[in-house]
Amino acid sequence: MKTVLIIYPHWVPANLAGVQRPRLIGNYLKSFGWHPLLLTVDSEFYEEPLDPHISKTASKDIEVIYTKAYKVSKPRIIGDIGLRAFPFLKEKALQICKERNIDCIWIPIPSFYTAILGRVLHEKTGIPYGIDYIDPWVRDITNQNDTRAKLSQLVASNLEPYAVKKASFITGVSTPYYWPVIERNFKTPPEHVGMPYGFDPNDHKLKLEGLKMPWDGIENCKPWIYAGAFLPNSHVFMDCFFKAINDLKNSGNWDNNIKLFFIGTGQYPAKRITAYASDYGLEDIVIEQRERQPFLHILNYLSQADRVMLFGSTEKHYTASKTFQCLLSERPLFTVLHAESSAVQVIKDVKADAYLVPYAEGDTKPNIVRAMVNALVSFQKEEDWSPELQSLDQYSSKQSAKVLAEVMDKVIFKTERKV
Repeated sequence: MKTVLIIYPHWVPANLAGVQRPRLIGNYLKSFGWHPLLLTVDSEFYEEPLDPHISKTASKDIEVIYTKAYKVSKPRIIGDIGLRAFPFLKEKALQICKERNIDCIWIPIPSFYTAILGRVLHEKTGIPYGIDYIDPWVRDITNQNDTRAKLSQLVASNLEPYAVKKASFITGVSTPYYWPVIERNFKTPPEHVGMPYGFDPNDHKLKLEGLKMPWDGIENCKPWIYAGAFLPNSHVFMDCFFKAINDLKNSGNWDNNIKLFFIGTGQYPAKRITAYASDYGLEDIVIEQRERQPFLHILNYLSQADRVMLFGSTEKHYTASKTFQCLLSERPLFTVLHAESSAVQVIKDVKADAYLVPYAEGDTKPNIVRAMVNALVSFQKEEDWSPELQSLDQYSSKQSAKVLAEVMDKVIFKTERKV
């Protein structure tokens, strides 16, 4: 069995979204002839709250080796764990590559700085490496014109070419996420493939007994829930959403027992969801909890809600990995996504697009509001909801693991031929 060294500085019990990438794919790599060996940082060096339950979701097939990091200073100057752990990850990775038979290296990003390790290790050991784009490194910061964002992108535009230059393969949660990287940095594209986060069906079988729901204690409550980060390019959708609800209330077509829960939206810097609701006199039906919630809590909340909501981005490359969580909750789903997002095809494939509002560039606010009103009128009704979830198999994390294994097999074959 071949061995892939996966370098990712966070691991369970960290509750960050990025942890799901090596976990979901690592859970199934052995099925396709690859032993997953994860190099990560010990949780004592994490800043984020830990989730005691999430370790239940990681397969024992994933071998884990831990290293350390510099602790966050006071005042906090460097928080990024990829930077704080960089020298320790480098030293430990070199040791592993010398002592173990490593066939390939795979580095999901962010943290973006760990991508540099791929090239460093390759030049010292000759082992082929690939970089996996969970998020774009060089990206549009139109909505983030602060000095920190500009500095970050200046650094990114200089470091990314170095990191990817000698990469044998590029992967990402979708091809549009990484294709600009290839266009910017390669005359001849390396091996590359897009593969979604996917889902592990075993996650949704884990029920937490005695878990308190966010809506417990609210009488006659019909909870609708959005779970996850509120995106910088979702603001137009939120404004239109509350305008649509306001129009429905004014026309007598809104169920007053509905409460809207936005859970784990994060400490985003721009206008708050509750402020958009207040613009339309709807603050009494909106509950926002910005703190990140444990992964299994979210899955349990979704499955117990009356309705589930998913707001994507005005950017077409946004894949909305939480799509799978929403669909597997088996609750009716109201969705707003860019019409060209790959998540739209997922929703259509399983026939869960009855309440989908697709966004096209250039759509005006009145048009978006009108489409939302039409969808929300039906969405409130007690109608049969039976999407064809068996069609999701093609998007499972097992399928993504298969795709990654295949691209690494190609890289190994090419490397052996050169030798």
